[in-house]
Amino acid sequence: MLQPKKSKYRKMQKGKMKGNAGRGNQIAFGSFGIKALEECWITSRQIEAARIAATRYMKREGQMWIRIFPDKPVTKKPAEVRMGKGKGAPEYWAAVVLPGRIMFEIDGISFEVAKEALRLAAQKLPITTKFIVRRDYEFS
Repeated sequence: MLQPKKSKYRKMQKGKMKGNAGRGNQIAFGSFGIKALEECWITSRQIEAARIAATRYMKREGQMWIRIFPDKPVTKKPAEVRMGKGKGAPEYWAAVVLPGRIMFEIDGISFEVAKEALRLAAQKLPITTKFIVRRDYEFS
């Protein structure tokens, strides 16, 4: 009996985005962060655009952590192709983000600079976010 040809990419179901984030929902590394308020697939390009926007405003001061990783291949069939003939080729990679997930964290800069840097980063993302501060942060 013939075995089916193994794909280089693991076939992944679309999945359901129900409920809130069970992990990655608390600040772990920095003092400031942005938290997702909606569920969404965020592409690797959107993550990179947000990272560039924030680091440009920070002017190489402080440190930034990206807490989401695009590990879900999203496939698409070419235009004007008939039905059937298998699954399409991977078009892009996405990170599944649930409400409550901390996406970016920043430390080593002032409150005002962090708030503006993360505001610029949040503009590049397709969901609504919230700026959050670590509970034991000392305002000076």
